[in-house]
Amino acid sequence: MSKHEWFIRMIIFFMGIIVMSLGISLIIEANLGVSAWDVLHIGLYKTLGLTVGTWSQIVGIVVIAVSYLMDKKILGIGTVLNMVFVGWFLDLFLYLLPTMKMIIPQITFLFLGIIFMGMGSGMYITSKLGPGPRDGLMLVLSERFHWGIGKIKTMMEMIALLIGWVLGGPVFIGTVIASVMIGPVMQFFIHLFNVRINKEREKLV
Repeated sequence: MSKHEWFIRMIIFFMGIIVMSLGISLIIEANLGVSAWDVLHIGLYKTLGLTVGTWSQIVGIVVIAVSYLMDKKILGIGTVLNMVFVGWFLDLFLYLLPTMKMIIPQITFLFLGIIFMGMGSGMYITSKLGPGPRDGLMLVLSERFHWGIGKIKTMMEMIALLIGWVLGGPVFIGTVIASVMIGPVMQFFIHLFNVRINKEREKLV
C-alpha cells in the first residue's frame, strides 16, 4: 500500500468513525431505546458511573483481549483506533446533543441516527484498516466454532442486550428498529463506497 493510499484510507476511516459516533449519539438522545451494545454501555454507565463513551472503550478493550487470547493475531490499527476514538466522539456528541422528549423529534433523531450509524460503519469498513473490536471477535468466534457470522452476531448482541437490560440500559421500540435497520443500511453504504472507490481507481489506471 502506497503512502498516498494509506493516507486516503485513514481519512475515510476517521470520517467513518465520526459519522458513526454521531449516529450512535442521535439514537441514544432519541430516547426510544438503543442498539444492543449501547444498552450494555448505558447500563454499565448507570450502574457504575464513568461515561457511556468510556464504557464503550472498556468493553472494546475486553473484547479485543478475548479476541487476541483466542486467535493470537496482531490487531489491525483500525481495530484499536476504532475502540479509542468512538468512545471519545461518542462522549463529545452526547455532551453537545439534547435529549429529545417529543415524539416527532424523537423519531427524527432515531432514523437520522440509524442512517448516520450505517453510513459511518460503511465508511470505516470500506477503509479496510481492520474491523471494529466487536466485529473482530465475531469473526474469531465464527472461525473457531465454525458457526455462521449471522448466528454469532445474534448471540453476541443478545448477550450484550440481556446484561445491559439487567443493569438498567434502555430497551424500547428503538432497540428493535435499530437492530433491524442498521444492518441493511450499513450494507447499502458499503456497496456505495466500494463502487465509488473502484471508479476512482479506474480513473488512475
